[in-house]
Amino acid sequence: MVITAATVVVTAAVIVWVLSRLADKGQLTAAKWEPFLTANLWKTYLLPGLQGTLTAAAVSIVLALVLGVALGVGRLSTHALIRWPCAVVIEFFRAVPVLIMMIFAYFLYAFYGVFPSRYLALAGVITGLTLYNGAVIAEIVRAGVHALPRGQTEAALAMGLTWGQTLRTILLPQAITSMLPVLVSQLVVVLKDTAIGYQITFLELVRQGKQIGASYSNYIPALIVVAALMIGINFALSALATRLEVRMRRSRRGPAPLHGEAVEQEGAPGAKAV
Repeated sequence: MVITAATVVVTAAVIVWVLSRLADKGQLTAAKWEPFLTANLWKTYLLPGLQGTLTAAAVSIVLALVLGVALGVGRLSTHALIRWPCAVVIEFFRAVPVLIMMIFAYFLYAFYGVFPSRYLALAGVITGLTLYNGAVIAEIVRAGVHALPRGQTEAALAMGLTWGQTLRTILLPQAITSMLPVLVSQLVVVLKDTAIGYQITFLELVRQGKQIGASYSNYIPALIVVAALMIGINFALSALATRLEVRMRRSRRGPAPLHGEAVEQEGAPGAKAV
C-alpha cells in the first residue's frame, strides 16, 4: 500500500509538472485547440491521414492473417519439403526490420513500374507490414496448436483421421479461438506500425499530425489529438475481437477449450463420436 501510494503521488507530481511546463510554453491555450474545431483542418489533414492509416492497416491485417495461417500450417506439416521452406521464410521475415522491407518494396515497385506512382507508398507499407506480421502470426498459430492437449491428436489419428484432417477440423479451430487475444495484440501492432510509412512519403495519421503542428504551431495539441484517435481505434479493435471471442466460445459450432477430463473421454475406447 505504501509503494502504491508513493507511485500515485510521484505520477501525479510528474503530470502536474508536465502540464505546468506546457502551460508556460503556451501549448495549452484555447487558441492552440481552436483549429481542431474547424472543418477545414479535418478535411485537409486528419481525415486523409486517418483514411491512409485505416486502409493500410485493414489490407495488411487481412493479407497477414492469410499469409500467417498458411505459413503456420506449412510449418506444422509432416512433410519436410513443406515444413523447412516455411520455417526459412518465417525466420527470415521475422528478422528483417519492417522499415527495411517497406523501403525495399517501395523502390522495387518504382523501378519495375508495378504500381502507379500514387500507390507506390501504400504498396510498400502494405508489403512490409504483411511480410513481417504474417511471419509473426505464423509462429502464433504454431504455438497455439502445440499448446493444445496432445491427447486430441492421438485420439484423432487413432480414429483414422489423417494429419491434415486432424489439423483442419480439430486443432486449428480450437487454436484460433485461444489465440485471439495474442492475435489482437499483433493486429494493434500492425495499426501502429503504419506510422513508419512516413519514411517513404506515405500519407498516414501521425505524419499529418506533424504537418498540423508545423502549420498551426501547435505540436502538442496536434499530437494529443492524433494519439486520442489512435487509442480510440485500438480500443475499438480490441473490443471487437473480445466480442468475437465470446461469441465463438458460446456458439455451438465454435470450439471451446477442452479440459483434461474431456480429452480423456474423447480418446477413451467406446467414446461416442459426435
